[in-house]
Amino acid sequence: MYWFNGKLIESETIQLPINEPGLLFGATIFTTLRVYEKSLDKRLTHWEAHQQRLISSVKSLGFQQPSWQNIRRGTEILINNYPIIRITLFPDGKEWITGRLIPFSDLTNKQKYGVKVTLAKPEQYRSLPFHKTGNYLAPWLAKNNALKQDAQEAILTDAAGNWLETTTGNLWGWCDECWFTPPLSTGILPGIMREKIINWLQNHQYHVKEQPFTSELVQRFKALAYTNCVVEILPIHQVIHPVVKLQYDPRHDSFKKLRKYLLA
Repeated sequence: MYWFNGKLIESETIQLPINEPGLLFGATIFTTLRVYEKSLDKRLTHWEAHQQRLISSVKSLGFQQPSWQNIRRGTEILINNYPIIRITLFPDGKEWITGRLIPFSDLTNKQKYGVKVTLAKPEQYRSLPFHKTGNYLAPWLAKNNALKQDAQEAILTDAAGNWLETTTGNLWGWCDECWFTPPLSTGILPGIMREKIINWLQNHQYHVKEQPFTSELVQRFKALAYTNCVVEILPIHQVIHPVVKLQYDPRHDSFKKLRKYLLA
């Protein structure tokens, strides 16, 4: 089932006009949230932050205002069946809300032992990185290529080879008693979990730096991870690299600092 334009629809198909910009050009904006305890008001659900992300993109990209009442109503219906909700908005203001299950049947195990990732090709970069738009072909290709190499994710890079973000989340690296994450100026998504963790670390006097992930810096990291609102904090134990062997400790003590945010 899914919610579309003010109605709950029990079907595996959706009807769209053949000239729909979202269909033709990927002209949609979306946000994906994990709903804790089937409540939009739980702290880690971050409902207000997800809504603000959509509001900001609607304004910046010139979309018509959707019915925020319909969005809340449709989401509250679907969370009875799904822990993960994706809210998509079309340029004309229509909302499309879908639900799915937690990714990875063994997510808890991967949060403990980490995942393997690849490096995407430089030309595989996200369109309009400050917004979550429906034009996700490049990340989709990068992740599919990772799966073919028995990896679970891919890291997007810039023309100089600096690491930016994964296809679905923001990067974190640990060395010199400090957590590092690439700055927004490098052209990455302002992830909600990223912002929350940065603020929490700073408020609790932990060291955190926003710095480009150059080839020199990533080789100094003792621990590496990516975050998003669905998988929370997911360690990376290996990066498939064409030149050097990059392995990281998925059970490094530094992860205790990051995970304290989830337990606050």
